[in-house]
Amino acid sequence: MRIMLKRVYEPADDGDGFRVLVDRLWPRGISKDKARLDLWLKGIGPSTDLRRWFGHDPSRFDEFSRRYGAELDVNREAVDTLLHICQDNPTVTLLYAAKDPDHNQAVVLRDYLERQ
Repeated sequence: MRIMLKRVYEPADDGDGFRVLVDRLWPRGISKDKARLDLWLKGIGPSTDLRRWFGHDPSRFDEFSRRYGAELDVNREAVDTLLHICQDNPTVTLLYAAKDPDHNQAVVLRDYLERQ
């Protein structure tokens, strides 16, 4: 299984494989056609409270990662859905809207899935 990360605003590519938006909220300024999603799995995104607390502050990323991991531990339905997608597709791209490519929920989610 190969899990890639990409901003949803970047152009889709054939190498992306199965494209999954992992944000709880629809990204601003992009149409569903342009996003070229295979699935929007909004239930796998961090809770609204956690997302607001994090505020994309890199100094909070380690704690955000720990808290989001704990949320994923109890969100088995969404996690299992994504794990099955990863097993059924050679490449899966997790799409996110955040501007920071290193400090966002898709990074945490990819690492979490790779440990499963």
